[in-house]
Amino acid sequence: MTGTAHTDTFVRDNLPPAGDLPVFLFGLPELNYPPRLNASSLLDRAIEGGLADKPAVVWGASSLSYGALLAAASRIAHVLVEDMGLEPGARVLLHAANRPLAVAAWFAIVRAGGVVVATMPMLRAEELAAIVRKARISHAIAEASLRGAVEACQALTPELRHVAFFGETSDLEVRMATKPDHFPPMDTASDDPALIAFTSGTTGVPKGCVHFHRDVLAMADTFARHILLPRPDDVFCGTPPMAFTFGLGGCVIFPLAFGATTALCEAPGYEALCAAIRRHGVTTLFTAPTTYRALLRSGAAGRLSSLTTCVSAGEALPRATSDAWFEATGVRIIDGIGSTEMIHIFISARGADIRPGSTGKATPGYEATLLGPNDRPIDGPGQGRLAVRGPTGCRYLADERQRAYVVNGWNVTGDLYRRDEDGYFWYVARGDDMIVSSGYNIGAPEVEHAILTHPKVAEAAVVGAPDEDRGQICKAFVVLAPGAEAGDALARDIQDHVKRTIAPYKYPRSVVFVAELPKTASGKLQRFKLRKP
Repeated sequence: MTGTAHTDTFVRDNLPPAGDLPVFLFGLPELNYPPRLNASSLLDRAIEGGLADKPAVVWGASSLSYGALLAAASRIAHVLVEDMGLEPGARVLLHAANRPLAVAAWFAIVRAGGVVVATMPMLRAEELAAIVRKARISHAIAEASLRGAVEACQALTPELRHVAFFGETSDLEVRMATKPDHFPPMDTASDDPALIAFTSGTTGVPKGCVHFHRDVLAMADTFARHILLPRPDDVFCGTPPMAFTFGLGGCVIFPLAFGATTALCEAPGYEALCAAIRRHGVTTLFTAPTTYRALLRSGAAGRLSSLTTCVSAGEALPRATSDAWFEATGVRIIDGIGSTEMIHIFISARGADIRPGSTGKATPGYEATLLGPNDRPIDGPGQGRLAVRGPTGCRYLADERQRAYVVNGWNVTGDLYRRDEDGYFWYVARGDDMIVSSGYNIGAPEVEHAILTHPKVAEAAVVGAPDEDRGQICKAFVVLAPGAEAGDALARDIQDHVKRTIAPYKYPRSVVFVAELPKTASGKLQRFKLRKP
């Protein structure tokens, strides 16, 4: 590490020891970052390139130019430092939906040398308190509509001493009005922590993933630069919150790093997403397979004619969804796998290189392999645990699970993958989603994808359930499409449909109809909740 600008060194002091870190790769010329770097400088770079008056963020009828966004970030940075006593390295909770001032606040925290800890807006006080305690958070900027949860959290965590709210004529805007519109970026090291992203809790216990200033730019200089190929006239939009690094990249960093525009949805839900796409002429969409399926079911997909690039991550993209979207829109979805630990997508493909059903190959800047039972890389075609390394990697904040994620310098994601003879990676299952029934290995996602091709099914999740005779059986939880009626006859029809679609032994021997599936705030399925008796 180079000389830090942080005077509050809690995060750096609680990084994993050097021996537990992954190998980092900086082979691409664009990844050769200088020793001193502040991630907010991408705004300065845009303005130096003549984009001061260009819209950076649009929201409803409102718009923030690049110049206005940097001015707002500068004013908030002054508030943080002068009014709230922020020290470089101190953690700042950013609790808000995707709003223009939340984007400005993100850049302000980083510009002032703070460490952003963005959280999903639907988290409650107790969930926030656990994050505040883990990261020793002293400051917060929050949306006024979320005041209740933040103030209740503050009552539980005495370390959270300084809080400012924005929206509804709250105190942050009042303070900003008296501050200068220029704040020079803190002279941070490229390897100073810029953010802590907490995992979304698919296993029930979130972990804090530390990312440096250089990591923020690296996700733009790998996946965005080489797979998205963004242009200045692109308009980005998506459903994931900024607190989810998939959303941070797709809805904030990628468009602003390449002089494009980001369009924020005015409200949650598919109708607001469609409205934003139509109103702002969105070209580039980031969302999860669940949303693509919902847009297809509603009939809206074929009317979103401005879209030219669609990206999916967060869960495996079934071929059936990919094909249906392509048929409806003429746009082939770019699938990708990323992780909070790696900050963004590291395996993907675009255009003619896409093989529907496959995730793709390692994005430029990354290497990917499969590990066998002895934790050694597998050569050629085969199946094993996915392992990756590149310019970003896992750094858990004071967490003993670091040694499970990093194996022999590789980041091991917990996913089982198959690699074909052409080097394409095909998702099999999460390591804990493999079901062993009567000696057969069955990947839960494969069964889910088969169920999803049934015309009366909207969503499906499959887990292994204990069984005296078979050890485990496939148990399916099914959300029906509108108008479909649950019952034994439909359950049998779904089972027969799966038998006709994939090997018959993989069919779900138990089918349970539910109103909804348990998911994280970022939309990931929480299978561990379905496994509970």
